[in-house]
Amino acid sequence: MTDTPRDFWERLYGEREQVWSGRVNATLAREVDGVPPGRALDLGCGEGGDALWLAERGWDVVAVDISRIALDRAGAEARRRGVAVDFRRHDLADGVPPGPFDLVSAQFFQSPVDLPREQVLRQAAAQIAVGGLLLVVGHAAPPPWAMHQHDPALMPSAAEVLEHLALGEEWEVVRAGDIAREATGPDGQQAELLDSVVLLRRRPA
Repeated sequence: MTDTPRDFWERLYGEREQVWSGRVNATLAREVDGVPPGRALDLGCGEGGDALWLAERGWDVVAVDISRIALDRAGAEARRRGVAVDFRRHDLADGVPPGPFDLVSAQFFQSPVDLPREQVLRQAAAQIAVGGLLLVVGHAAPPPWAMHQHDPALMPSAAEVLEHLALGEEWEVVRAGDIAREATGPDGQQAELLDSVVLLRRRPA
């Protein structure tokens, strides 16, 4: 029997006490640092590292994920830090929370199980206020330590992300490119990974 997306992610988070580092994704920090805080939506927030970083900088954050285990950990960390985040368990295949938002962040919003990624991103973009930002960061190539084959279609380049989103002329491209970064693998191996980075700003209609 094939896992549902919810089953897959609950099992993944249930296998370890902590899956991610808990630190903010570096690209989010670089691109958003200095932006006046407003209302933000974090898609696939996992254990909450990005959402908590935003909240600590004055953002009003709605953070959604399909995994209850991940959200419980994120909520516990928010309480430990004394910050407020609106964590919600939600299957984004069923739609996105209503805006308006000043920032939508999709950090490595990719899945080996069924995920209508472009549909979700377009729906989320529609909830962004004029002047607001859409930041989409993803794997553009698999890491060298990957244990199995990855479908190239699940790892689009920045140019392909823009093409798939097809958001139209009301969006200004602030940044779009594939950016290399140094990373450490699960057994301590060093490698250069390639991330696709797309940052868009909504223009007045």
